[in-house]
Amino acid sequence: MKHRLMPSARFFFVTAPLPCPYLPGRFERRLVTELAGRQTTVFHDTLSRAGFRRSHGIAYVPVCRDCDACAAVRVLTGSFQPSRTQRRIAARNTDLLVVECPPRATQEQYALFRAYQHARHGGGEMSRMDFCDYQTLVEDTPVDTMIVEMRRSDGTLVAACLTDRMADGYSAVYSFFDSGTERRSLGTFMILWLIERARAQDLPYIYLGFWVAECAKMSYKASFRPIEAYTAQGWAPLALNRPLVRKGAASD
Repeated sequence: MKHRLMPSARFFFVTAPLPCPYLPGRFERRLVTELAGRQTTVFHDTLSRAGFRRSHGIAYVPVCRDCDACAAVRVLTGSFQPSRTQRRIAARNTDLLVVECPPRATQEQYALFRAYQHARHGGGEMSRMDFCDYQTLVEDTPVDTMIVEMRRSDGTLVAACLTDRMADGYSAVYSFFDSGTERRSLGTFMILWLIERARAQDLPYIYLGFWVAECAKMSYKASFRPIEAYTAQGWAPLALNRPLVRKGAASD
């Protein structure tokens, strides 16, 4: 996908090919820029509206020459209508206490994060993160960021979502939860909560990162409808049958 560079003195560069985190056996390149200097918040918002994602102090987007599988997606909060299943999930979690916290890493969060990684992503790169790595994930942010904590009535932390506040909504950077509470569907509930939080503030979008049709772990994002994907023509309704490989493209 082609992304128009922003007219500024900012520098962009393309990474070397690295193993794709979404599709086994494939490689990805990323267009990357640093989030630093004056007007960083405005720059971050502008990039997000162009399909970029934040990680620590950089913004990036895949620019693979032979693959169009990744699509940055965002939920339209004003017209969102929860499904019957989503309404049930919201009802199941009305007992949870939700608190918007500053981006400060705690040992309690890290214990939940580590358990989540081993249960859901064992062997992945993030499962090897120590507390200092986790602290960097949470606290290394040049923009307005919070970590949303969700607790049971006894005070037990069961879910958390690292989230960026933006001029037009919220960007869910990374979430994790107690994998032993499957009936609560906490991953879905966190997104539902963000949607309602944005609607209460008349903010139109929840940015959910990248969606890949061939990646089962990302399939849940398409259930939050209406949802848009960033395309070469701008934002448009998500097409669930996006092509994986562009015809006639050369391999990296």
